[in-house]
Amino acid sequence: MLDYAALNALATVVREGSFERAARALNVTPSAVSQRVKLLEERIGGALLVRGQPCVATEAGLQLCRHVERVGMLEHELRDALPVLGAGEAGERVTVRVAVNADSLATWFVGAAAAFSQQHGALLDLTVDDQDHTAERLRSGAVLAAVTALAQPVAGCNSEALGTMHYVAAASPAFVQSHFAKGVGARTLAQAPSLVFDRKDALQARWVRRICHREVETPRHWLPSPQAFVEAARAGMGWGMHPLSMVAQALGDGSLVELVPGSRLPVPLYWQQARAAPRLLARLGDCVRAASRTGPHALA
Repeated sequence: MLDYAALNALATVVREGSFERAARALNVTPSAVSQRVKLLEERIGGALLVRGQPCVATEAGLQLCRHVERVGMLEHELRDALPVLGAGEAGERVTVRVAVNADSLATWFVGAAAAFSQQHGALLDLTVDDQDHTAERLRSGAVLAAVTALAQPVAGCNSEALGTMHYVAAASPAFVQSHFAKGVGARTLAQAPSLVFDRKDALQARWVRRICHREVETPRHWLPSPQAFVEAARAGMGWGMHPLSMVAQALGDGSLVELVPGSRLPVPLYWQQARAAPRLLARLGDCVRAASRTGPHALA
Protein backbone atom coordinates (compact mmCIF):
# COMPACT_ATOMS: atom_id res chain seq x y z
CA MET A 1 0.00 0.00 0.00
CA LEU A 2 1.09 3.54 -0.67
CA ASP A 3 1.81 5.84 2.26
CA TYR A 4 -0.91 8.46 1.87
CA ALA A 5 0.57 10.76 4.51
CA ALA A 6 3.71 10.88 2.39
CA LEU A 7 1.72 11.32 -0.81
CA ASN A 8 -0.19 14.19 0.76
CA ALA A 9 3.09 15.79 1.85
CA LEU A 10 4.43 15.56 -1.70
CA ALA A 11 1.27 17.03 -3.22
CA THR A 12 1.26 19.85 -0.68
CA VAL A 13 4.89 20.76 -1.41
CA VAL A 14 4.08 20.91 -5.13
CA ARG A 15 0.96 22.98 -4.52
CA GLU A 16 2.56 25.36 -2.00
CA GLY A 17 5.96 25.56 -3.73
CA SER A 18 8.17 24.91 -0.68
CA PHE A 19 8.65 22.58 2.27
CA GLU A 20 8.14 25.43 4.73
CA ARG A 21 4.76 26.49 3.34
CA ALA A 22 3.71 22.85 3.03
CA ALA A 23 4.59 22.31 6.68
CA ARG A 24 2.40 25.25 7.72
CA ALA A 25 -0.48 23.93 5.60
CA LEU A 26 -0.14 20.44 7.14
CA ASN A 27 0.55 21.74 10.66
CA VAL A 28 3.78 19.74 10.97
CA THR A 29 7.47 20.66 10.91
CA PRO A 30 9.41 21.17 7.64
CA SER A 31 11.68 18.29 8.63
CA ALA A 32 8.64 15.99 8.93
CA VAL A 33 7.52 16.97 5.43
CA SER A 34 11.05 16.46 4.11
CA GLN A 35 11.29 13.04 5.75
CA ARG A 36 7.95 11.89 4.30
CA VAL A 37 8.94 12.96 0.79
CA LYS A 38 12.38 11.35 1.17
CA LEU A 39 10.87 8.03 2.26
CA LEU A 40 8.49 8.15 -0.70
CA GLU A 41 11.39 8.83 -3.08
CA GLU A 42 13.32 5.92 -1.60
CA ARG A 43 10.36 3.61 -2.16
CA ILE A 44 9.81 4.84 -5.74
CA GLY A 45 13.53 4.72 -6.43
CA GLY A 46 13.88 8.17 -7.93
CA ALA A 47 13.42 11.90 -7.45
CA LEU A 48 9.85 13.17 -7.12
CA LEU A 49 10.74 16.83 -6.70
CA VAL A 50 13.17 19.28 -8.22
CA ARG A 51 14.14 21.29 -5.15
CA GLY A 52 14.16 25.01 -5.82
CA GLN A 53 12.13 28.19 -5.54
CA PRO A 54 9.52 26.94 -6.13
CA CYS A 55 9.80 23.17 -5.79
CA VAL A 56 8.55 21.45 -8.96
CA ALA A 57 7.38 17.87 -9.39
CA THR A 58 9.22 15.49 -11.68
CA GLU A 59 7.18 13.40 -14.14
CA ALA A 60 6.93 10.61 -11.54
CA GLY A 61 5.99 13.19 -8.91
CA LEU A 62 3.21 14.55 -11.13
CA GLN A 63 1.78 11.07 -11.56
CA LEU A 64 1.63 10.62 -7.80
CA CYS A 65 0.11 14.09 -7.32
CA ARG A 66 -2.60 13.27 -9.86
CA HIS A 67 -3.27 10.02 -8.01
CA VAL A 68 -3.62 11.65 -4.60
CA GLU A 69 -5.84 14.37 -6.07
CA ARG A 70 -8.18 11.76 -7.53
CA VAL A 71 -8.20 9.85 -4.24
CA GLY A 72 -9.14 13.06 -2.45
CA MET A 73 -12.08 13.61 -4.79
CA LEU A 74 -13.23 10.00 -4.39
CA GLU A 75 -13.09 10.32 -0.60
CA HIS A 76 -15.09 13.56 -0.87
CA GLU A 77 -17.79 11.65 -2.77
CA LEU A 78 -17.69 8.79 -0.28
CA ARG A 79 -18.30 11.18 2.63
CA ASP A 80 -21.29 12.59 0.73
CA ALA A 81 -22.66 9.08 0.21
CA LEU A 82 -21.88 7.90 3.77
CA PRO A 83 -22.44 10.83 6.16
CA VAL A 84 -21.48 8.58 9.07
CA LEU A 85 -17.86 9.04 7.95
CA GLY A 86 -18.11 12.74 8.78
CA ALA A 87 -17.15 15.74 6.70
CA GLY A 88 -13.45 15.34 7.37
CA GLU A 89 -11.06 17.79 8.96
CA ALA A 90 -10.61 21.26 7.48
CA GLY A 91 -7.13 20.33 6.31
CA GLU A 92 -8.58 17.38 4.37
CA ARG A 93 -10.65 19.49 1.97
CA VAL A 94 -9.99 18.44 -1.58
CA THR A 95 -8.27 20.84 -4.00
CA VAL A 96 -8.99 20.66 -7.74
CA ARG A 97 -6.39 22.06 -10.15
CA VAL A 98 -7.69 23.82 -13.27
CA ALA A 99 -6.06 25.86 -16.04
CA VAL A 100 -7.97 28.88 -17.38
CA ASN A 101 -7.15 31.81 -19.64
CA ALA A 102 -6.92 35.24 -18.04
CA ASP A 103 -9.80 36.81 -19.99
CA SER A 104 -12.21 34.04 -18.96
CA LEU A 105 -11.08 34.40 -15.36
CA ALA A 106 -11.65 38.16 -15.55
CA THR A 107 -15.15 37.76 -16.97
CA TRP A 108 -17.34 34.65 -16.67
CA PHE A 109 -15.25 31.94 -14.96
CA VAL A 110 -15.37 33.35 -11.42
CA GLY A 111 -19.11 32.64 -11.40
CA ALA A 112 -18.38 28.97 -12.10
CA ALA A 113 -15.67 28.84 -9.44
CA ALA A 114 -17.89 30.46 -6.82
CA ALA A 115 -20.86 28.20 -7.55
CA PHE A 116 -18.69 25.07 -7.40
CA SER A 117 -16.96 25.97 -4.14
CA GLN A 118 -20.24 26.97 -2.46
CA GLN A 119 -22.10 23.86 -3.57
CA HIS A 120 -19.40 21.26 -2.94
CA GLY A 121 -16.99 22.72 -0.37
CA ALA A 122 -13.96 21.94 -2.51
CA LEU A 123 -11.02 24.28 -3.06
CA LEU A 124 -9.75 25.38 -6.46
CA ASP A 125 -6.14 25.86 -7.53
CA LEU A 126 -6.38 27.95 -10.72
CA THR A 127 -3.45 28.22 -13.12
CA VAL A 128 -3.63 31.12 -15.58
CA ASP A 129 -2.27 30.66 -19.09
CA ASP A 130 -3.05 31.73 -22.64
CA GLN A 131 -6.08 29.93 -24.09
CA ASP A 132 -3.83 28.45 -26.80
CA HIS A 133 -1.57 26.93 -24.13
CA THR A 134 -3.83 25.80 -21.25
CA ALA A 135 -4.18 22.40 -22.93
CA GLU A 136 -0.45 21.88 -22.42
CA ARG A 137 -1.07 22.01 -18.66
CA LEU A 138 -3.70 19.31 -19.10
CA ARG A 139 -1.45 17.22 -21.33
CA SER A 140 1.41 17.35 -18.82
CA GLY A 141 -0.85 16.31 -15.96
CA ALA A 142 -0.37 19.58 -14.05
CA VAL A 143 -4.18 20.06 -14.01
CA LEU A 144 -7.21 17.79 -14.39
CA ALA A 145 -9.33 20.25 -16.40
CA ALA A 146 -8.87 23.33 -18.55
CA VAL A 147 -10.61 26.09 -20.45
CA THR A 148 -8.85 26.01 -23.79
CA ALA A 149 -9.04 27.10 -27.42
CA LEU A 150 -8.13 23.54 -28.44
CA ALA A 151 -11.12 21.59 -29.76
CA GLN A 152 -9.25 18.30 -30.25
CA PRO A 153 -9.40 16.35 -26.98
CA VAL A 154 -6.12 15.86 -25.17
CA ALA A 155 -5.38 12.15 -24.77
CA GLY A 156 -7.56 10.73 -21.99
CA CYS A 157 -9.85 13.77 -21.90
CA ASN A 158 -13.27 14.87 -23.11
CA SER A 159 -13.73 18.15 -24.97
CA GLU A 160 -16.96 20.18 -24.98
CA ALA A 161 -17.64 23.51 -26.70
CA LEU A 162 -18.47 26.30 -24.25
CA GLY A 163 -19.07 29.12 -26.72
CA THR A 164 -17.13 31.89 -28.38
CA MET A 165 -15.34 34.87 -26.85
CA HIS A 166 -15.36 37.77 -29.29
CA TYR A 167 -12.42 40.18 -29.26
CA VAL A 168 -12.44 43.72 -30.58
CA ALA A 169 -9.43 45.85 -31.57
CA ALA A 170 -10.00 49.12 -29.76
CA ALA A 171 -8.25 52.26 -28.53
CA SER A 172 -9.15 55.67 -27.18
CA PRO A 173 -10.53 58.25 -29.65
CA ALA A 174 -7.47 60.45 -29.11
CA PHE A 175 -5.12 57.53 -29.83
CA VAL A 176 -6.99 56.66 -33.02
CA GLN A 177 -6.89 60.28 -34.15
CA SER A 178 -3.17 60.51 -33.43
CA HIS A 179 -2.07 57.22 -34.99
CA PHE A 180 -4.75 56.21 -37.48
CA ALA A 181 -5.99 59.48 -38.97
CA LYS A 182 -4.91 58.18 -42.40
CA GLY A 183 -6.50 54.77 -41.85
CA VAL A 184 -5.59 51.41 -40.32
CA GLY A 185 -3.06 49.55 -42.44
CA ALA A 186 0.36 47.95 -42.39
CA ARG A 187 2.19 51.29 -42.31
CA THR A 188 0.20 52.83 -39.46
CA LEU A 189 0.07 49.59 -37.44
CA ALA A 190 3.86 49.33 -37.69
CA GLN A 191 4.12 52.70 -35.92
CA ALA A 192 1.26 52.66 -33.39
CA PRO A 193 2.02 51.11 -29.96
CA SER A 194 -0.02 48.01 -29.23
CA LEU A 195 -0.94 46.37 -25.92
CA VAL A 196 0.06 42.70 -25.53
CA PHE A 197 -0.79 40.58 -22.49
CA ASP A 198 2.34 38.39 -22.44
CA ARG A 199 4.78 36.54 -24.71
CA LYS A 200 2.16 33.89 -25.50
CA ASP A 201 -0.53 36.39 -26.51
CA ALA A 202 -1.01 36.09 -30.29
CA LEU A 203 -4.40 37.82 -30.63
CA GLN A 204 -2.99 41.16 -31.80
CA ALA A 205 -0.81 39.43 -34.42
CA ARG A 206 -3.76 37.32 -35.63
CA TRP A 207 -5.96 40.39 -36.04
CA VAL A 208 -3.22 42.29 -37.88
CA ARG A 209 -2.81 39.39 -40.31
CA ARG A 210 -6.55 39.44 -41.02
CA ILE A 211 -6.52 43.17 -41.69
CA CYS A 212 -3.24 43.44 -43.63
CA HIS A 213 -3.06 39.92 -45.13
CA ARG A 214 0.56 39.67 -44.00
CA GLU A 215 2.75 39.81 -40.92
CA VAL A 216 3.38 43.27 -39.48
CA GLU A 217 5.76 43.89 -36.59
CA THR A 218 4.07 46.28 -34.15
CA PRO A 219 5.56 48.21 -31.20
CA ARG A 220 4.42 46.53 -27.98
CA HIS A 221 3.63 47.43 -24.40
CA TRP A 222 3.59 44.25 -22.26
CA LEU A 223 0.70 44.44 -19.82
CA PRO A 224 -0.31 41.17 -18.07
CA SER A 225 -3.59 42.27 -16.49
CA PRO A 226 -7.01 42.18 -18.22
CA GLN A 227 -8.36 45.09 -16.16
CA ALA A 228 -5.23 47.22 -16.60
CA PHE A 229 -5.31 46.32 -20.30
CA VAL A 230 -8.65 48.08 -20.71
CA GLU A 231 -7.63 51.05 -18.58
CA ALA A 232 -4.39 51.47 -20.52
CA ALA A 233 -6.36 51.58 -23.78
CA ARG A 234 -8.79 54.14 -22.34
CA ALA A 235 -5.82 56.23 -21.19
CA GLY A 236 -4.36 56.29 -24.71
CA MET A 237 -1.36 54.03 -24.04
CA GLY A 238 -1.99 51.82 -27.08
CA TRP A 239 -4.48 49.67 -28.98
CA GLY A 240 -5.29 46.11 -28.03
CA MET A 241 -7.59 43.15 -28.45
CA HIS A 242 -10.27 43.23 -25.74
CA PRO A 243 -13.05 40.76 -24.89
CA LEU A 244 -16.18 42.46 -26.17
CA SER A 245 -18.04 41.88 -22.90
CA MET A 246 -15.32 43.77 -20.99
CA VAL A 247 -15.38 46.86 -23.22
CA ALA A 248 -19.03 47.00 -24.33
CA GLN A 249 -19.74 49.89 -21.96
CA ALA A 250 -16.61 51.78 -23.03
CA LEU A 251 -17.53 51.33 -26.69
CA GLY A 252 -21.04 52.52 -25.86
CA ASP A 253 -19.94 55.69 -24.09
CA GLY A 254 -17.22 56.45 -26.65
CA SER A 255 -14.22 56.17 -24.33
CA LEU A 256 -13.01 53.38 -26.64
CA VAL A 257 -13.57 52.99 -30.38
CA GLU A 258 -13.03 50.10 -32.76
CA LEU A 259 -10.04 50.45 -35.05
CA VAL A 260 -11.86 48.73 -37.90
CA PRO A 261 -15.63 48.37 -37.31
CA GLY A 262 -16.91 44.87 -38.00
CA SER A 263 -13.49 43.21 -37.68
CA ARG A 264 -14.05 41.34 -34.43
CA LEU A 265 -12.00 38.22 -33.82
CA PRO A 266 -13.91 35.14 -32.60
CA VAL A 267 -12.11 32.70 -30.28
CA PRO A 268 -14.06 29.48 -29.56
CA LEU A 269 -13.45 28.04 -26.09
CA TYR A 270 -13.73 24.46 -24.89
CA TRP A 271 -13.89 22.67 -21.55
CA GLN A 272 -11.59 19.68 -21.38
CA GLN A 273 -11.37 17.37 -18.38
CA ALA A 274 -9.99 13.96 -17.61
CA ARG A 275 -12.32 11.30 -19.03
CA ALA A 276 -12.07 8.83 -16.14
CA ALA A 277 -12.58 11.49 -13.49
CA PRO A 278 -14.50 11.41 -10.20
CA ARG A 279 -18.00 12.92 -10.12
CA LEU A 280 -16.70 16.00 -8.32
CA LEU A 281 -14.86 17.04 -11.48
CA ALA A 282 -18.03 16.48 -13.51
CA ARG A 283 -19.86 18.79 -11.11
CA LEU A 284 -17.25 21.45 -11.73
CA GLY A 285 -17.92 20.99 -15.44
CA ASP A 286 -21.63 21.58 -14.80
CA CYS A 287 -20.82 24.87 -13.07
CA VAL A 288 -18.47 25.89 -15.88
CA ARG A 289 -21.09 25.23 -18.57
CA ALA A 290 -23.76 27.14 -16.66
CA ALA A 291 -21.54 30.18 -16.05
CA SER A 292 -20.34 30.33 -19.65
CA ARG A 293 -23.92 30.58 -20.90
CA THR A 294 -25.47 33.07 -18.47
CA GLY A 295 -24.83 36.56 -17.14
CA PRO A 296 -23.40 39.73 -18.68
CA HIS A 297 -20.15 38.01 -19.72
CA ALA A 298 -21.73 34.89 -21.25
CA LEU A 299 -19.97 33.41 -24.26
CA ALA A 300 -21.77 33.70 -27.58
